[in-house]
Parts: sequence; C-alpha cells; structure tokens
Amino acid sequence: MAPAVHHIRSVTEAYLARHPGERDSLAMLFVALAASDYPTSRKTYPAHVTCSAILIDGNRRMLHIVHKASGKTLAPGGHNESDDRQLRDAALRELHEEAGIPPSAVVPFSGYEDVPLDIDVHAIEANPWKDEPAHHHVDFRWAFRLDADHAVTLQEEEVGGYEWRPFTSAASPTVRAKLAQLA
Repeated sequence: MAPAVHHIRSVTEAYLARHPGERDSLAMLFVALAASDYPTSRKTYPAHVTCSAILIDGNRRMLHIVHKASGKTLAPGGHNESDDRQLRDAALRELHEEAGIPPSAVVPFSGYEDVPLDIDVHAIEANPWKDEPAHHHVDFRWAFRLDADHAVTLQEEEVGGYEWRPFTSAASPTVRAKLAQLA
C-alpha cells in the first residue's frame, strides 16, 4: 500500500518543525492532502508527491542522475509505487532502480531517518504523449550516506548518465543550502 495521507502529513509537519518558514511554499501539498484524490498517484492533479534520494559519498559529493525524459541532471527519484509503504521507501527504491544502489548500501543521515532533508515544489510541463496536463511535483528529498563501496549501475531506459558533484555544485539550490548546514 502506498504511503498513507496521515504518514505524508506527519512527515511534512516534522519537516516544517525544522523549517517553519517554508509552510507557505508547501501550500499546494496541503491542498493535495485535503483533496479526495490520492496525493502519491501520478494522476493526481494539479499536484502530487514524488520522492528523491540525496546520496552522499565518503568524499562529500552528491550523486546526480541524467534523466532522459527531462534531460535534467537531478537526484535519483520519481513517483511512488503501491509497494512503497513510506515516503523514504520510494526514494530508496528509485535510487536502486535508477542507479543500481541497493538500500543495504546506504544509511540515512543522522537526524534524518524519518524527516526529509528538503521538500520542493516544482512545475512539470504538460506531456501530451502521456496525456498529462501541466502540474506540480511535491518532491520529498531524503538524505542518505553511501555506507558501502558500491558502483553505480544505470537503468538505461530512463537514465542517460550520472555524476558525483561536490555539495557546492548540487543541482538544487535548496538542497545545496541544506547540505552546507550539515558540514
């Protein structure tokens, strides 16, 4: 069963306890949580929940994946699936699917076991090929440390490459700022 609405709300409130100034930027999430459509369904519009894995290696670099669909270089991540019981599970599954790194090779950052490092709301363009209107993703970004030496093995259907970037070059400005605070 996909993450329950009460789980999403609880995780969001724990995140906002750390970042109270971000409540207004997450207004779209609270609208989605109050709606009758399920917030993790990829067909819930105008916004639905996605999850990403912020993976840091021993050299304080963050893994970035080149997503073929968007052409963007981002953290591994995507939509929730029915087997993802918690939001963090979706991030771990996506990390494994896109980069070949299993959950057993990573550990959550201390203090971020049950709270994401970042929650971002970003616009997604309409995709007529998938019959999707323009909408927003509310992306829960979970922080993990690579605990074991493990090679990146890409899912070639969706991923076109990868790179390890220093914290100061992370693709997301909000993640970059929050990683700087972990230093």
